[in-house]
Amino acid sequence: MRQWKKLLMIGLTVALGASIATAMLNVMLDVGDKINEELKTYGSNITVLPQSEAVMNKLYDVENGEEKNEYIKESQLGELLTIFWANNITDFAPLTDTEVSFGGKNVKLVGSWFDHHLEFVKKGTTYQRDTGIINLRSWWDIKDGKWLDEQKLDSANYAMIGAELAKEQNIKAGDTITVNSEKGSQTLKVTGIFESGDDEDQCIYTPLGVAQKLTGSDGMFKKAEVSAITSPDDELAVKAAKNPSLLSGDEYDLWYCTAYVSSICFQIQEAIPEASASAVRQIADSEGKILEKTQLLMSLITLMSLIGATLGISNLVTSGVMERSQELALLKAVGATNGQVTGLILTEIIATAIVGAGAGYFMGYAFAQIIGQTVFSSSIEMSGMVAFIVIVLIIAVTLVGSIPAIRMLLRLRPSEVLHGGH
Repeated sequence: MRQWKKLLMIGLTVALGASIATAMLNVMLDVGDKINEELKTYGSNITVLPQSEAVMNKLYDVENGEEKNEYIKESQLGELLTIFWANNITDFAPLTDTEVSFGGKNVKLVGSWFDHHLEFVKKGTTYQRDTGIINLRSWWDIKDGKWLDEQKLDSANYAMIGAELAKEQNIKAGDTITVNSEKGSQTLKVTGIFESGDDEDQCIYTPLGVAQKLTGSDGMFKKAEVSAITSPDDELAVKAAKNPSLLSGDEYDLWYCTAYVSSICFQIQEAIPEASASAVRQIADSEGKILEKTQLLMSLITLMSLIGATLGISNLVTSGVMERSQELALLKAVGATNGQVTGLILTEIIATAIVGAGAGYFMGYAFAQIIGQTVFSSSIEMSGMVAFIVIVLIIAVTLVGSIPAIRMLLRLRPSEVLHGGH
């Protein structure tokens, strides 16, 4: 009890290390989904194309070449809701583009879902999802008007226009425009002017039905964009992406039941045999790299905090043993063994460390929520496993930090200490 100030300092040192470890470990375990959710705001990470077109693109790199007329049935998109990793698919939308005449020039018109309510029935089960490009193009800045609302408007007669094209043609929200194609013409009311920061600022976006009418492809679409929460690729994912048939049975099960971008693409192709799904590599690779670097940074912060706690505990415990050297020497002089005296010191320190770790865990919980709200605008899910890990780490840190003091204690000779004290 006479050493309460020193024990309090040990407890505070442990609490600080435990709080940082708790916060970093919980954030690290939850950060994968958070980062993926953040990156989903920058577009899709999977593209679905008609199988024949995808093969041509891969063989001859003609993705930006001559326009093709291959399509997929719009009704098949509901199959995405039935795959194993359906809950990881956050948004998706079909797209059909065509060249139309507008304002004396040829411009690109893209038809898609905006805020589409999808209902899909399969084997007596009804699947529902609200999806569309409102989420897939969340970076669009609406300069005038508002997003096209499929569920409230007679959307077949509405459109959105890119900012550059609108400025060039002096178009404002509320204006009416007419577009023409080889298949016919369509009069549309502009609901909003958007700025994307890329080539889409020269495009017209309409509901999918408008593009289908202007291309003569009712009930069909050219490609689909899919946004899915995925796990970073590892050796198994790279091997499977080349050829899943090369995997062993156990490898295949593990790969299929892990949310790799390649396994989700594979399941999409299983659900829609006429389609070929491929990862948008720039986004998929970025997710893995950002996650790895973030987790590495948090691991280093945790390691540094534990090293700091170890050094602090070492100094405090050693100082305490030096101050109590006469008391401890007297114990040894009257018959206490090295093990008994060491046990006494370690019991005091570990008990103090456990109390400090408990306080540090709750401090870490608060820190984790502050990080979650500040960085990701959402709470961090606390893992029960972290509490166990923190306790084990703190006990290890305490024991390692006590080693110099224990060595000093073992070398302590009662005759020398007591004689010097006398």
